[in-house]
Amino acid sequence: MTPAAPPFDAVVIGNVGLDTNVYHPGGDVDFGRESNFTENLDYVGQAGGYTSRGFAQLGYRTAFVGYVGDDFSGRFVRRELAADGVDTTALFVDPAGTSRSVNMMFADGRRKNFYDGKSHMTLAPDLETCAAVLAGARLAHFHLPDWARRLLPIARGLGATVACDLQDVTAIDDPYRRDFVEHADVLFFSAANPDDPAGFLRRFAEPWPEKVLVMGMGARGCGLAHGGEAAFFDAVELDAPVVDTNGAGDGLAVGFLAAHVLEGRPLGEAVLRGQIAARHTCALKASSSRLIRRDELERLAGIALDAAGSSYGITTSRLGPSHSFGLFDGVE
Repeated sequence: MTPAAPPFDAVVIGNVGLDTNVYHPGGDVDFGRESNFTENLDYVGQAGGYTSRGFAQLGYRTAFVGYVGDDFSGRFVRRELAADGVDTTALFVDPAGTSRSVNMMFADGRRKNFYDGKSHMTLAPDLETCAAVLAGARLAHFHLPDWARRLLPIARGLGATVACDLQDVTAIDDPYRRDFVEHADVLFFSAANPDDPAGFLRRFAEPWPEKVLVMGMGARGCGLAHGGEAAFFDAVELDAPVVDTNGAGDGLAVGFLAAHVLEGRPLGEAVLRGQIAARHTCALKASSSRLIRRDELERLAGIALDAAGSSYGITTSRLGPSHSFGLFDGVE
């Protein structure tokens, strides 16, 4: 099967589904009471939903590889992706239905996630269809369903830059994530779990000096490692308040990859753009349909660079004695 409009700028591989965000007016949920009055909002979410829509809303030719059910939620997801122009040639059918997430939301935008991935650990995609979609793609961005690992060597063999979001990593040597780490050129992960995020980033980077590692640190900013050097960036502030952190890591990945891989911008500037996209996402309440657009990203990036000059809150440290790293090329 041939995709509608190859080649694509970005092909996203992963999970998409219907998310329900539960907003409690008092902040924490009182589990001692049977009933709580909340605001419950449904929307297209999960990592595949946020990233595929993120690239498309920035104006890139985007395809999505994944699964939804033959059900109401699946049809809703298909309509929303189509509205953004995301190609769904390789959006297959999960017989168990569309994956779901329920996110208990705190007043400051934090969440506690309850995820139902349906058959995502046992599915086997049509490799011929996936290869046709990936052919000629500049970027293949992977998430972590087990079936996605089958597409890693295909994407590499077809010449795409391979990126992977490892999500909330707890161990550098996690065997489930090993294939994704080994195949990727660019890795993203969250600093939600390590007690010492900076030390964790350095330890993670040591055996992989050729890879670009981007660590989302939320309100603490962002970490970057490559070629024996690590850099840490202050958080980006926007006028809009933080209301929902769902999709923030996906915004970081989309903004960074669009800038560095698709536009060829230097790493430091790519981090800035990723942080702006992430912070914009945090100002959206239960929505992946209003992610940052190209003109707004350009405007905010220009303001940030003009205001901060060459540094915009960067500190660096060496990982080893023999590597060089052009982090600031084109930014100073």
